[in-house]
Amino acid sequence: VQLQASGGGLVQPGGSLKLSCAASGRTYSSHTMGWFRQAPGKEREFVATIRWGGGRTYYADSVKGRFTISRDSAENTLFLQMNNLRPEDTAVYYCARSNRGAITGTAGFDYWGQGTQVTVSS
Repeated sequence: VQLQASGGGLVQPGGSLKLSCAASGRTYSSHTMGWFRQAPGKEREFVATIRWGGGRTYYADSVKGRFTISRDSAENTLFLQMNNLRPEDTAVYYCARSNRGAITGTAGFDYWGQGTQVTVSS
């Protein structure tokens, strides 16, 4: 399984970005896929997760109402729409897949993408 994240960049505070994560191999309904981020000097943290079957979503409190996770099952692609971005959202964003239905803990995710840099600055 390979995960390829893209869509990061430099954006001003209040701006928007949409991240994509293309997955090779088949993603099953029992799987979850998520986005995590890691800022310099900090641990990797949960951002959002979606159940591939059914589409139920979960969000960190810090992004709730601003970020939306979604998926295109036919294209096996995961998305993260980020609106009203803040400087504290600056980080490397990683997509990940769990074969065990994990939601928030990094240890529960089995496959990771390479990361895409998001920088929010004026």
